Amino acid sequence: MAVSSPDESDSLRYDSDDIPASGENSRIDSLSDYVRDVSKKAKLPDHVEILVTEHEKRTEAGSMGMKDVFTVYLIDVRIREENGKKNQMAGNPSSLWRRYSEFEMLRNYLVVTFPYVIVPPLPEKRMTIMWQQMSTVDHFDADFIERRRVGLETFLQRVASHRELSQDSLFHTFMLQDENWRQMILNTGFQTKQDSRIKNINASFRLKKPDRRFEGLKIYSQELRNNISAILKTRAKLAGTLYGIHKIHGNYGRVFSEWSGIEKEMGDGLQSAGHFMDAYKDYIDDFMNEEEQISDQLKEYIYFADALKAVCRKQEVMQYELERSEDLLSSKKLARDQMLGKAPSKTLSLMSMRSKIFGPEKQDVRDARLKQLEDQIEEAEEAVSRNERQIMSSMDQALGEVERFKKQKGADLKELFISYAVLQIKMAKRGITLWTNTKECFEKM
Repeated sequence: MAVSSPDESDSLRYDSDDIPASGENSRIDSLSDYVRDVSKKAKLPDHVEILVTEHEKRTEAGSMGMKDVFTVYLIDVRIREENGKKNQMAGNPSSLWRRYSEFEMLRNYLVVTFPYVIVPPLPEKRMTIMWQQMSTVDHFDADFIERRRVGLETFLQRVASHRELSQDSLFHTFMLQDENWRQMILNTGFQTKQDSRIKNINASFRLKKPDRRFEGLKIYSQELRNNISAILKTRAKLAGTLYGIHKIHGNYGRVFSEWSGIEKEMGDGLQSAGHFMDAYKDYIDDFMNEEEQISDQLKEYIYFADALKAVCRKQEVMQYELERSEDLLSSKKLARDQMLGKAPSKTLSLMSMRSKIFGPEKQDVRDARLKQLEDQIEEAEEAVSRNERQIMSSMDQALGEVERFKKQKGADLKELFISYAVLQIKMAKRGITLWTNTKECFEKM
């Protein structure tokens, strides 16, 4: 499935003469500049080809004398030909290897840096919602690794197609610069922000004024997840049943072939029918592989639903922080008004008890305490104003992002469901052809 992007951008054309190319470092620097400039003015995949082309199993010495076995994936970035004209660097793509954990780090960084964006998901780390034949696949299985490679390529292309994510310099560096990338991204401090957000998200709190739009989106994201999961589970059951039915037809093939050996008039017909039954048994394998690819693409939207829900949770955190700052401001103003006699004091407040025991506080102490309250009120007002601006800006961006996501989802799911239906028709026609040929064998007996 091609990565769809509903946002239309003005076309950007570069002349290869505009990009210097003298030596390897100059080539990479020029490619980085090209990617940066294109991402600001146009849709990056229209001008730059981003592929995950290979995977390779590697082993390194780990802790406690244990070996660390992992898979790396080769990212190729090259400038596309435009109007049939080959760019100077088109034949020399940038290539580097990345581990899955580095893809995870990139995505976590994007999630923290762009809290209002529904960041594209990564392919699953472990296989879920699979049909019975796939249940014993390990993490280094060639088919599983290949499916993950496709998913990682889709992730990069979706990020590159996003108007804001595609402009991030560390995303460019991830694809183009092997050295020091991990340290560069750690220097942003995104992990500290991530840990802080997680603590707030996990805290049990109830908003006083929840936004109904985001409450509705949270419910929608869960229902979207549930519906796609249900479809995938149904498909997994059907795949297992259908696979078993086709394989059982191999018994027809064996019996017909053995039977043909003792028949003269019927022998040729039975043997030919047996061959067709063997073909019926075997062709299901290719169709199941095609179904798995469609299943993986549909499964991506389970994790897109989680990403949508995460955006809603971040909005809740910002709303919670705003309400906390408003509560703090209210409490400081109340304390000031109580000191000035503009609001009733608590009967058993700490200050009233101290006053009874030690007598009224001195005027200079009272003035200092009042000045401190005024300073705290000013700080609290600034915090409220800052939080209000942040939540309004983020809210508008998040709602715009939701609309973009809905268009993308509609286009992608339409294409997926059509592809699945076409595959079922193709498989049914293949079955009809084989049974028709088998019928003709019987007619010739």
